[in-house]
Amino acid sequence: MPEAADQATDAPTQKTVAAVDLGSNSFHMIVARIDDGHVQVIDRLKEMVRLGEGLQDDKTISPEVAERALACLERFGQRLRGFEPGTVRAVGTNTLRQVPAEIGFLAQAEAALGHPIDVIAGREEARLIYLGVAYGLAAGAERRLVVDIGGGSTEIIIGMGFSPRLRESLHMGCVSMSQRHFADGRITAKAMQRAELTGALEVRPVRELFRRARWQTAVGSSGTIRAIASVVRAQGWCEDGISAESLTQLRDTLIDAGKVSALDLKGLTEERQPVFAGGVAVLRAVFEALGIQHMQVSDYALREGLIYELIGRDQHGDVRERTVTKLCRQFRTDQEHGQRVKSTAHTLYRQLVAPWSLTNPEHPRMLAWAAQLHEIGVMVAHSQYQKHGAYLLRNADLPGFTRQEQMVLSALVLGHRRKFPTQEFADLPDGYQACARRLCVILRLAVLLHRGRSADAKPKPTLEADGDRLTLSFPDDWLTTHPLTQLELEQEAERLATAGIQLNFG
Repeated sequence: MPEAADQATDAPTQKTVAAVDLGSNSFHMIVARIDDGHVQVIDRLKEMVRLGEGLQDDKTISPEVAERALACLERFGQRLRGFEPGTVRAVGTNTLRQVPAEIGFLAQAEAALGHPIDVIAGREEARLIYLGVAYGLAAGAERRLVVDIGGGSTEIIIGMGFSPRLRESLHMGCVSMSQRHFADGRITAKAMQRAELTGALEVRPVRELFRRARWQTAVGSSGTIRAIASVVRAQGWCEDGISAESLTQLRDTLIDAGKVSALDLKGLTEERQPVFAGGVAVLRAVFEALGIQHMQVSDYALREGLIYELIGRDQHGDVRERTVTKLCRQFRTDQEHGQRVKSTAHTLYRQLVAPWSLTNPEHPRMLAWAAQLHEIGVMVAHSQYQKHGAYLLRNADLPGFTRQEQMVLSALVLGHRRKFPTQEFADLPDGYQACARRLCVILRLAVLLHRGRSADAKPKPTLEADGDRLTLSFPDDWLTTHPLTQLELEQEAERLATAGIQLNFG
């Protein structure tokens, strides 16, 4: 028997994971087998949903596009049936960033897919794109410029190896540019010029920053750039990637065709045709602004980045940990105090895992990060610093964190002292409300127990829960000799009562 156990320990680790990219133009899914850190893609699915076309002025999705998107996700969900929690990472990008949570589309999408969907910020999307592209390239020390044109946004990144150094998300994409300048189906020289000028204006605020970065190699990813490369190669204009000259020839050919419906180019698929002119205008604007003469093309993009991020969280450390550490240094928090609060919070958390159903592995992580960051607002102003900290966490670019995770972290920091922000937790997405509210109660108690900021060992109280009724018990006579803590607990019991939580202590 011992020998068998040793063999099992040494056996290669295998698991199957999936990534879903809900873009403004296409929905993509890849399924990969992970074998001792090696990634083997075993399935790919793609549908041209054009979610961005359905985004209306009030930021809702038109019924026909919503129906198309949900039907696609149901098909993806059928393939993902049986995947364990944590093995599927699904993200929404530009269009879903604009859709308000209260209209319920995201909840419908999650139900159709059968897995949570994270909405990620533009710069986080850029980081994941770079990660995917970097894994698909030969190892090298050169400084790379990576460009990814989506349906509603374009990400530009400069990095070395696997580390992005500059990241930017621009508000232009093949769908949005086509809708704005070629909606009537006509491709004129004037319309193309205006589209390129629109793109140039979008790049202008970061143009000099990216030019001065002295990148050596330009790499393009995404369906738009791959389609352009396919066309210029089929036309015989550029055998490898995309040259500036071939892109100009393509632009002139589109104008000569005059209409989207008249495009008959080798290498251009029928489904890509309606948004092709907008994509060419975006890429021309980026080429001109950043001085690109030649661009390689990568088959890897956001979805591959998601796969490698999944592996990284398991094997190479969580980028969110590095983000929190950097924030603590940047805002000069008392890290020793934060670690003491974190330790006490975890002690209390472990006692409530079962009664409060806090079994998701993300729960202790979010609690730990909130404990470490609960005082970052002090650098802005001590008065109501919990509000300053919450604002920073909700609005900052936090590599590795999704929009939903930032909302939870912000709510926890806002709620760690003073009035319990009931509405803040009610405004969280449905799947986060109850657990975040309970994590906040644990954080509040941990912060309270360290109010004196002493490094001396604190007693380890027991904490029991019966629904929303809590009992906090200290060693005999400890509270009697610590009247200040007793008074603070009395005040805390009053504050929690307003949130429907009964705190008893003794």
